[in-house]
Amino acid sequence: MANHKSALKRNRQSLVRKARNSINKTKVSNAVKKVRAALADSPQEAAELLKKAVATIGRAASKGTLHKRTASRRVSRLSRQVHRAVTSAGAEPAASEPAA
Repeated sequence: MANHKSALKRNRQSLVRKARNSINKTKVSNAVKKVRAALADSPQEAAELLKKAVATIGRAASKGTLHKRTASRRVSRLSRQVHRAVTSAGAEPAASEPAA
């Protein structure tokens, strides 16, 4: 344990940041788990949950809990999984329909 006043303060700050980052990481992992669990049951529900998960991941990245490229990679992989599930279920997503 540090003895200098500034080192004691730095330790307090790091404990607060660690707790905050832990909360944000838990929120991200729970959101991702919900999307992956919904993939097996109903892909349409997974698509809705994906929006919430993307927002949660983006929030964690903006707060510095996740690196911005890590957040981007997670969103990309999750989106790809949901897209594959939706298209293989037979229901085409509205965004991929060609404009006639």
